[in-house]
Formats: sequence, C-alpha cells, structure tokens
Amino acid sequence: MKKIGFVFRSHPHSSAKGREGLDALLAASAYSENIAVFFIGDGVTQLMTNQNTASIYSRDYVPAFKLMDLYDIEEIYVCSDSLKANGMSDAMLVLADVVRLNTDDLAKQLHRCNKLLTF
Repeated sequence: MKKIGFVFRSHPHSSAKGREGLDALLAASAYSENIAVFFIGDGVTQLMTNQNTASIYSRDYVPAFKLMDLYDIEEIYVCSDSLKANGMSDAMLVLADVVRLNTDDLAKQLHRCNKLLTF
C-alpha cells in the first residue's frame, strides 16, 4: 500500500491551511493506515500549547491534533531544527509522542512517502 505524507509548514490561524490539513488527515486515516505526518518550518507552531485565539476570533483547533492517537496515526515527525529556530521546547508541544528529527533525517522519511500533501 502506498504511503501518504501530510506536511504542515504554515503557522496556525494565519490561514485555514492547518485546520484543513488536520481535517484531511483525519479523513484519510479512515481509508489508509499507511500515513506519516510531518511538522516542518513554521509548521511546528501548529503543535504549540496554550494558543490564545480569542483575540483573533478564531477557534483553537490545535488540541484536535491529539486525535491522531485515536485514529491510529503513529508516524508523527517534528523537525528539531525548526523547533529550535522557533524558540520552542518539548514542553511547549501539545503532543508528547512525536519523533524529533534533524533536517537530513526528515528528508529521508519524506522520501519514503509516495504522495505528499502540504498544508
């Protein structure tokens, strides 16, 4: 079976990309178990805890990333270089069970995917 990769590269709440990506990810998991999720660049901020969205009148969908566990999505990769560049620590992530990889190792995992969807 082909592996599908979901790549999150944008800040949350700056556009609908993150929410749409999460919706697509959860929907695809009903049809495939061969899914990998990547948080790269500014996309690592999608996983930041305690986002205050009230001031921008936006719904905080970030806690819904925890649903990946219920949907049996187990391959979740976060770019450790991007975490560092965004001044983020492990304690700031809404998900604890992620694999942190440097840029080179992340590229190897991306190449294992047959299809990539970027949000």
